[in-house]
Amino acid sequence: MSEPHGGPEYFGSEVRHARLHASLKQKDLATSTCYASSYVGMVENGERLGSAEFARGCDEVFNTSGFFARLRERLSQRGHPEWFVPYVRLEATATSILDYSATLIMGMLQTPEYADALFRAVNPRDDVEVTKEKIQARMERHAVMAGESPPLLWVILNEACLRRVVGGPEILREQLGHLLQEAESPHITLQVLPFSTGAPPSTSSFTLLTFEDDPTVVYAETTLGGQVVDSPKDVASTVEKYDRLRADALSPEDSIALVRKAIEELSR
Repeated sequence: MSEPHGGPEYFGSEVRHARLHASLKQKDLATSTCYASSYVGMVENGERLGSAEFARGCDEVFNTSGFFARLRERLSQRGHPEWFVPYVRLEATATSILDYSATLIMGMLQTPEYADALFRAVNPRDDVEVTKEKIQARMERHAVMAGESPPLLWVILNEACLRRVVGGPEILREQLGHLLQEAESPHITLQVLPFSTGAPPSTSSFTLLTFEDDPTVVYAETTLGGQVVDSPKDVASTVEKYDRLRADALSPEDSIALVRKAIEELSR
C-alpha cells in the first residue's frame, strides 16, 4: 500500500468506500461499532480521525483483517517526531493519563491556534505544510477521549500555563475557554497549582500512564526529545511527586474559578 495522504480525510474515504461496498448506511455502521451516527459522519467527512477502537470495529464489520487498525496507526503517527511515536501508541491504550504541565498546556487539550503558536516559536524554520501536519497530528490525539471507554485524564496545570500569553491574548483566552469546556467531561479532572504554593514538587512537566494489565510508565521531555521510563524506582518516585502536586493544587472547583478569572483578566 502506498503512503496514505490526507490524514483523517483518507481514513474517512476508506471507511465510506467499505461501508458503501457492504451496502450499509451510516446508522448501520454506527450500531455495529457502538458509536453514534454523527461520529461516523465526522469520520467519513474527514473531520476527525477515527479512534483505534472504531478502526478495530470497522475491521470486524467489514472483515478486513486489521486493515483499518493498521491504517489508523500509520496515520496517527504522521506529524510526530520519531521519538514521540512510542508515547502516542501508549497514550492510545492507557486506562488513565496523569499529566503535570509546568509551563505550557498539555498537547491533548490544546486548540489548533495555541498549538500553531507553539510550533512556530519552537521551529520557526518549518514551512507552513510541515506546521499544519504537526498541528493535525496533535489534534488527532484527542480522539482517544471520544472512544466508548476513554481513559481518565487528570491534568494539573502550573498557574504559569494560565499566564503565559502564547500567541497573544485572544488565542490564550480561547485556549482557556477550551479548557473549561473539556473540564466538563466526566472523564477529565482539571487542577491548577497556584503561584501561592511556592516551590512546586516538580519544576518540569511529566505524564504518568497506567494500563489495565501492564505496569505504569512515565513520559518526560527535554529540549533534545522525550523518553518513556518504566523503571519501578523512577515510576514510584514520580507517582509520589504527582501525589504531592495533587495535594498542593487547588480543588477542581477552585481551579475552574481561577481559569475563569484568568479569562476575565485577558478580556479587559
